[in-house]
Amino acid sequence: MRTDYTKIWNSCLDVIRDNIPEMAFNTWFAPIIPLKFEENVLTIQVPSQFFYEYLEEKYIDLIQKTLFRVVGAGAVLNYRILVETENNTAIEMRGESKTIVENKTQTKKNLTKTPSPFDRVSVPDFDSQINSKYTFDNFFEGDSNRLSRTAAEAVSENPAKTAFNPLFIYGNSGVGKTHLCHAIGSKILDLYPDKKVLYLSAHLFKIQYTDACRFNTLNDFINFYQGIDVLIMDDIQELSGIEKTQNTFFHIFNHLHQTNKQLIMTSDCAPTDMQGVNERLLTRFRWGLTTRLDRPDKELRKKILNHKVLTDGLSISDDVIEFIAENVTENIRDLEGIIVSLMAHSIINNREIDIDLARRVMEQNIKFEKKRITPQHIQEVVSEFYHIDKSLIQSSSRKREIVQARQVTMYFVKKHTELSLAQIGLQIGNRNHATVLHSCNTVNDMAEVDRGFRADLDEMERLIQS
Repeated sequence: MRTDYTKIWNSCLDVIRDNIPEMAFNTWFAPIIPLKFEENVLTIQVPSQFFYEYLEEKYIDLIQKTLFRVVGAGAVLNYRILVETENNTAIEMRGESKTIVENKTQTKKNLTKTPSPFDRVSVPDFDSQINSKYTFDNFFEGDSNRLSRTAAEAVSENPAKTAFNPLFIYGNSGVGKTHLCHAIGSKILDLYPDKKVLYLSAHLFKIQYTDACRFNTLNDFINFYQGIDVLIMDDIQELSGIEKTQNTFFHIFNHLHQTNKQLIMTSDCAPTDMQGVNERLLTRFRWGLTTRLDRPDKELRKKILNHKVLTDGLSISDDVIEFIAENVTENIRDLEGIIVSLMAHSIINNREIDIDLARRVMEQNIKFEKKRITPQHIQEVVSEFYHIDKSLIQSSSRKREIVQARQVTMYFVKKHTELSLAQIGLQIGNRNHATVLHSCNTVNDMAEVDRGFRADLDEMERLIQS
């Protein structure tokens, strides 16, 4: 039954997924289609000869061990490759042996003839490698990304029909380049389901090119890429210094551009700043629109944080959101990582997410410089909170509200600085160390029994740290 071989292959995929990187799994295993399981032989369909050879070279041990684990010892794997021979038949492969079977393929490629790099390849069940969770709906707009986002939407609505071809997006790591790439791909697939859209990293392209040279399948490799309608290549700077790979990509780029196909590329720097890339390729990168993604501004960071909090079902106060947005400034990945870490700490330790927890998590996860807190800053915060003049804290006044403000000031100076008790006394009205110690103890005692006073301390703590 169909469900039997489908279930067997899905069980194999569960094991394989746990043993290889996600990108490798999506590239080399997600496109495979199980066809049948008869007499202890599982037949799977792969898109090309190149695909089959890569699996045999890189993953055959893993596949065999997984198949034995799921089916049992003695299980055999067959491949059906979607290319035709001169006799109009398909090829099944079992290890090193091959048997000719009836034609059930859809492509029109002659294995015995050297393929033309300019022939178009049709690949059934084409996997675009697009992550559908990254869309324009959750790519929030701000001053730092408005041009890039607008251009990306224009390209996705009319691929290869705008002046933005190629669309070259650059910026530091974590500012949303990859998200924008997947958003473009997702929208194009929604609007134009018949188009072949492919997302990949330049690193993967480099690996595929090397393997194509090694296995003498370079023409198939070129032919495949020149059949793409929308090519999205992430981190193009990784082709730097690799001349032969650049030359091959140059010819692919030319063919796609000349046949009105859309090209989208990202990099960590502008084309003019790229080193080790052939000038003729850099010239082509500049044919369309080059746009920069800057690090998100504060308002955009708050939008991203609020969305992440909402989608994860968390409860985080506006004060904590403000604190994170104020201090995590470099990229979006750090923002999202902080929220995930806060959620984990909150659940595991069964505690509310507050500024103190946010600060500790941020110190553990990112390069986070503590704000230097001075006695002067503390005096300003405390005096403003109690609505008194700052000079009164330094005075000898014995009014109740002044004494309390003075004691609270000493408490926070002791907590947030490395000054000795005597040094604190000198800074606050030239008191002795015994007075400072008594003030700190008084504040601690009051906080234990007076909920309102404890709430006041928490609010002043937030103001001091903000």
